[in-house]
Amino acid sequence: MTLASKGYAMPAEWTQQEAVWLSWPVDDPRHWGGAKQDLIWKKFAQIAAAISRYQPVRINAPGSAHPAIATACNIARTNPANLQLFDHPNNDVWCRDHGPIFIKHAKTGDIALTDWEFNAWGGKFAPWDLDNSIPQKIADSLSLPIYIGGMILEGGAIEINGRGQLLTTEAVLLNPNRNPHLPREETEQILKDTLGVTEILWLEKGIEGDDTDGHIDDLARFTNQDTIIACEEKDRESPNHPVLSANMTRLRNFHTPAGSAYDIVPIHLPQACEIPGWRLPVLPASYVNFLIINHAVLVPTFRQPKNDDRALGIIAEQFPDREIVPIDCLDLVQEGGTLHCISQQQPA
Repeated sequence: MTLASKGYAMPAEWTQQEAVWLSWPVDDPRHWGGAKQDLIWKKFAQIAAAISRYQPVRINAPGSAHPAIATACNIARTNPANLQLFDHPNNDVWCRDHGPIFIKHAKTGDIALTDWEFNAWGGKFAPWDLDNSIPQKIADSLSLPIYIGGMILEGGAIEINGRGQLLTTEAVLLNPNRNPHLPREETEQILKDTLGVTEILWLEKGIEGDDTDGHIDDLARFTNQDTIIACEEKDRESPNHPVLSANMTRLRNFHTPAGSAYDIVPIHLPQACEIPGWRLPVLPASYVNFLIINHAVLVPTFRQPKNDDRALGIIAEQFPDREIVPIDCLDLVQEGGTLHCISQQQPA
């Protein structure tokens, strides 16, 4: 009997949340070139503080680091009543991808975890053993049931609308560096059986500089059951132009479960963010890597006032009942992701 047949499904991100999980930065000279550790700690503390204004923030980190993390969060004015530290050692910060994917029972409201294998986006960044153990640790700490997903899957690779549709990319889920033994049909069936969806909507691939091979949360996001906000690049000289144009064509041909076309809201990419000599010639900066929480949306900005303001306005129109909270993510994106990538919501 599948989880879906038992009544479980992954809720949409905009539904009520119990908490948001983060995995705290570890002291590793390979991360951010080894030169920004203090700055990145302050950034994570700022993000934790922003979340804590609305709901609990739960942090994976080795116990030995907890006092220093608590101090950093206190300096950032994190609400102490909403800060919860867990002795869950980790390799890296990308909790969206190595953390559990939570599911909820439609009738009882019971919460459970799904635990998918994590291999650092096709074996790119060893080690990942501690990250891969995070879902089980969270399940143990919360005394919640946990179910094995059955394949390699990162949370940033999927986007849910709460009406049975899942948006993803072929470049990630069908990549031989993830599940070479699984054809498209079997991949779709596992997602349907475990996350309670009935239809998979496929885009092709992602933007330049994306270590993940093309996660959906840098490309297109549901903002409600009938609307998708999607990245566009009008500069025909940009390598992202043909990719995003092809994705936009597919998006305009998708239909809601009711049979109507989706309302597609275009949003420009920021201007190219570059760090000379860094391993990523162009950083995968995207405004749709926002995080929806209770009563707010945290939105990445990139020190481009005109572009940032325009993006914040577009996103604010999509969430009229939530506060829009801009977070400078230019330093964060150096390692390949921003607010959505570092977080994982736990539904209420």
